[in-house]
Amino acid sequence: MTEQATSRPGGFGAVRAAHRDPRGRGLRGILMPDLPRHRTRSEQFDAAVLDVYANVLDRFGDRLDGLDIAVDMIPRMRMDASIAQWSDEVAADGPVPLGRLVPVGVDADGAPTRPRLIVFRRPVEERSTDRAELEQWLRYVIATLVATYLNVTPDLVDPGFDWD
Repeated sequence: MTEQATSRPGGFGAVRAAHRDPRGRGLRGILMPDLPRHRTRSEQFDAAVLDVYANVLDRFGDRLDGLDIAVDMIPRMRMDASIAQWSDEVAADGPVPLGRLVPVGVDADGAPTRPRLIVFRRPVEERSTDRAELEQWLRYVIATLVATYLNVTPDLVDPGFDWD
């Protein structure tokens, strides 16, 4: 059956009749576009980072106003295999950096930059088997780097985390 235009009394314009599905193809298009099950892995990771960071912001919001947070796929920094220990500005699991705190600086054009906390998605995902473990790694990375930024110990940033 094709769509037909009919006229309503009172001059309200054309109304389309019900559409039938003679070929049995069903509905077309996205039925539930904004549900979590339709998020990509990257979007799910970004949401998890924001969830963990929101808890830190609740405690230290006024002191973290100038700190930006970002997610990068992989570490984009010079790495030397001979380095036995990373600086405090890098949260790492052994030789693999999981996040980094980039201090205030000047970009290539000479404009000032804000401090930035960067979480590296692939190394953190590789160490996580489920959502709970991912959250634990993110709590470790974010608390460690925020503690460095605030010049406090990580257990003050996230006292509920098991730091042993």
